[in-house]
Amino acid sequence: MSQPKHHRDEYVEQAHFFRSYRERLDDDLPAQEILQAISQELLSTTSLPMAVQFLASEMMLHGNIAIGLKRLPHYFTPFQHFVIKQAEEDRARFDMRIALEILEKEAEYLGSEAPSPQGLFLFQFESIARNRLGYQDGLQAMSGDPMFNADWRDWIGKIRQSLGAVEFSEMIYSRSEFRVQDVRRRNDNPDYQPTYAVLFGLHEGRIAKANQGRDPLYMFSALQRHLGYPKVPRIKPRAGTTLDPALEQRLQQLEARLRILEAEQSGKLDLSEFYVKPDPSHFKTLDD
Repeated sequence: MSQPKHHRDEYVEQAHFFRSYRERLDDDLPAQEILQAISQELLSTTSLPMAVQFLASEMMLHGNIAIGLKRLPHYFTPFQHFVIKQAEEDRARFDMRIALEILEKEAEYLGSEAPSPQGLFLFQFESIARNRLGYQDGLQAMSGDPMFNADWRDWIGKIRQSLGAVEFSEMIYSRSEFRVQDVRRRNDNPDYQPTYAVLFGLHEGRIAKANQGRDPLYMFSALQRHLGYPKVPRIKPRAGTTLDPALEQRLQQLEARLRILEAEQSGKLDLSEFYVKPDPSHFKTLDD
């Protein structure tokens, strides 16, 4: 089945769609009404208005849009469907607003002047890692993106098998031009050519090697700083969410009571900490 490979206008409109949908969810409007309204705003020379109208009808029938995304494989990618599906799961801790912002940033990157499979791969992989969306299903969805050719799909499949056994930064380094240069230098063989496809450049390989043994998030941050790859959205704490002082005091009292009950049940309750030490000045000596 053919996969979507859009003109820049489509990505610009997709970014607007995901951003508008995310912002209007905060207004507590019905999702179907939001979708219908946005479909009227989108550029009519693109295919997105019809796709969004279809999503609105799927929302009415099924109560979600993930099914609609899956039924439009000629327009939406498997990764887009995967992200929304994860957010719409009944027990999901993955917020829909973050899901929509991820797809918004992805569309913005794909609509930029020079998107690359390297930048897209790293953005999608970090989105999965940061939000704990599941590597097996996530990588399977990533492999269906039209920007990844056969070499990329083959490598992503190998990652699914070895992730956890091999450090992620080592995986990046081993498929980089920087490693090829290292081998040529180490073996004093300037004509060395790898038998596998080189997927990453000098900069990605150098940064990956420098981050071996460290948290992969440090590597993602360095790649974004030095190569301008898109940043993955993060959950922002809401401002002004401090508790009322009276409520906070009440919660502290409840926590103290729970600690006493737990100590009593475990037989470790020490009542001496609740004793009040007498003030010596309150007692008179025999000489007084």
